[in-house]
Amino acid sequence: MNNDYNPYLYPYNNSNNMYNYQRPCSYNNPNNYLGCCRQCIDLRDYGPEPYVVNIEEATNQNYNYRLALWTGRYLQLTLMSINSREDIGLEMHPNVDQFIRIEEGEGLVMMGDSKDRLYFQERVCADYVILIPAGKWHNLINIGCTPLKLYSIYAPPEHPHGTIQKTKEDARMYH
Repeated sequence: MNNDYNPYLYPYNNSNNMYNYQRPCSYNNPNNYLGCCRQCIDLRDYGPEPYVVNIEEATNQNYNYRLALWTGRYLQLTLMSINSREDIGLEMHPNVDQFIRIEEGEGLVMMGDSKDRLYFQERVCADYVILIPAGKWHNLINIGCTPLKLYSIYAPPEHPHGTIQKTKEDARMYH
């Protein structure tokens, strides 16, 4: 009896590009062993088309200060990498709610009703989320020694479709 039958091989182990699957990469894995979903991700704005991504991998592969990964009509997903001892910058979005998830690093988040009254302060690190209501002044400071890697969801979108800002200085020019 042939025990080689596996109904789950097609199309996942097929080298055919019929389904345009991305092949895993090993540039950051010293043992060259990859789990089933590790991929080199082409980081660009995929909205408003349907899109599926391993958000942890995408966030950790991003080295841009800000990159819009998906922009729709009512929602936007951005990736950020904030260098050690830098911050997002004190800001307020009057009509936008914001969700931030930390993937790597350590930070200090501050929020308040005015620029000079940031009464809410919390330390955050990997796996923490930050929920920022519209109209709240806020800042996130990288207090660690490595880049602070995060993704942020804005509803509605805050940045133009296709936004890529390599540095914080680039972001200042457009904000």
